[in-house]
Amino acid sequence: MELRHTMKGRRALTAVAITTGLLLTVSGCGGGDDGDKPESAASSSQSSQSDDSGAKEESQTPSQETVLAEVKGDDITLTISSAVRDQGGYVTVSGKVTNGGGQFWIASNWRGDERELSGNGASLAGASLIDSKGKKKYLVLRDTQGRCLCTKFEGGGVEAGQTADWFAQFPAPPVETTAVDFQVGAMPPASIELTEGE
Repeated sequence: MELRHTMKGRRALTAVAITTGLLLTVSGCGGGDDGDKPESAASSSQSSQSDDSGAKEESQTPSQETVLAEVKGDDITLTISSAVRDQGGYVTVSGKVTNGGGQFWIASNWRGDERELSGNGASLAGASLIDSKGKKKYLVLRDTQGRCLCTKFEGGGVEAGQTADWFAQFPAPPVETTAVDFQVGAMPPASIELTEGE
């Protein structure tokens, strides 16, 4: 009699174990966007895809930072990342300035020599675009009070080892002019290609 109850108990446990195994298998294989993949394979696939997309994003980030031109002078590196001709009849040039020296860099000689520009402080007010083909020089645009349409550096410059973004707006050269030289302060001229804005 005891043997009979023991056999029945073993059969019941076996049936429960098989049923549980089947339920786990079915729930692992069922539903979702991954078709017939088991859940563990789907999740590992998703994590590898997210890892891949993260790696792609990281690898794309540096390449998205376009560099049209880069010039150096006295521990300062000027990088130009865009020069866009807008439909309003002006060109916006932008980029970064990096202070590679060990001291605070004062941008005072970038503001220009004109008396009208003296109120702009440390800025790109003295920058210009030179169209050598058309033999013309374009100065930074200003408002009626002589304030330039350009970056004014907070604190008068850039801390040692730091980088600051900048921009400057100029009257647009004729449409047939596609390349100009950007000049500011004592920095060497930087040749840049103009692109059309949207």
